[in-house]
Amino acid sequence: MVRKGIAQRRSTSDPGVVALLRKELLRLARADPDAVSSSVTPHQGVPMTHETYAAITGEIEKQIGRVIVGQKQLVRQVVICLLAEGHALIEGVPGLGKTMLLRTLAQAVDMDFSRVQFTPDLMPADIVGTQVLSQDEAGQKRFVYAEGPIFANLLLADEINRATPKTQSALLEAMQERAVTVAGQTRKLPRPFFVMATQNPLEMEGTYPLPEAQLDRFLLKILVEMPEPAEIVEILQRTTSGFQTDASIVVDANTVRQMIQMTHEVPIAAHLLEFAARLVAATHPSRPDAPEDVRRYVRFGSSPRGAQAIVLSAKASALVDGRLNVSERDICSMVGPCLRHRIILSYEALADGISTDDVIDKVLLEIPSPQKELEGLG
Repeated sequence: MVRKGIAQRRSTSDPGVVALLRKELLRLARADPDAVSSSVTPHQGVPMTHETYAAITGEIEKQIGRVIVGQKQLVRQVVICLLAEGHALIEGVPGLGKTMLLRTLAQAVDMDFSRVQFTPDLMPADIVGTQVLSQDEAGQKRFVYAEGPIFANLLLADEINRATPKTQSALLEAMQERAVTVAGQTRKLPRPFFVMATQNPLEMEGTYPLPEAQLDRFLLKILVEMPEPAEIVEILQRTTSGFQTDASIVVDANTVRQMIQMTHEVPIAAHLLEFAARLVAATHPSRPDAPEDVRRYVRFGSSPRGAQAIVLSAKASALVDGRLNVSERDICSMVGPCLRHRIILSYEALADGISTDDVIDKVLLEIPSPQKELEGLG
């Protein structure tokens, strides 16, 4: 039994990589084109380059698309977040496929998946685990540690804002340090470790908004849009006719770890680092170069972690597109998801109907990019 191979993306240009990918695909297809196994991975023997990185992510997105209809931008940003080893906060009304997305991603990357439904009575021990009294065959009693659902590669924190701040804080150490401390002992979590938290923007009664310190731990905040009518028709056809499909395994945890390491190693030009820093600095109303809307509507701007998020996610974005260098477009495309949860608006913004995305658009419009500065010099 063998797995389905990874599909070659059109952007792949290295002849050697192309030959290896094609040879592997043909071999697997002849053996058994529809079978799935846990022992053979289609990337074996293929060197990890930016071309194979792009090909693998393209196949992951393709497999997710077999289950999730549309939502291509959401899928792309979640994959980018995983490959940057960050965490994602997903905001959208129920029924848009957020839970199914992470479950399908776990199938495609062959990693452990856990789901925790956050409720007001959920306790920290329900997430991180606790010490329990156990008796062995000899009758000796002792305390042993029972792991919680957080010990997984992919953790879905469903409706995270329905739990109390005490329970929400149980994730803080895990998200930042990839470890949990229980009864004075620190235990490492499996790597990669990816948290995808969801929250409903409509039903806010009886919820506990996430504190800024925890929001800052999320690499991206992604807004889930309502599908188009044609996509809803496709959803109905799949879900009301007995149609069932699952994602095939594309890679394993070890390969994802290699891809994460490659994401960190992507070079980025100094002027793009400076551009990301200026964008983040411009979200602070006390800065002299802050746009008028920032000075009027923003109470607190983004922390330096926002700039780190922009650069890291831009690196992943470049690799997903098959490029080994970060472009200005990569930076600009990730500013919204990286900063929208790191900017605190004033009451005047709420009264005027101004959102953080509106403020970010103004920052991108008024802070000159490196390309615009070069055009000005010319």
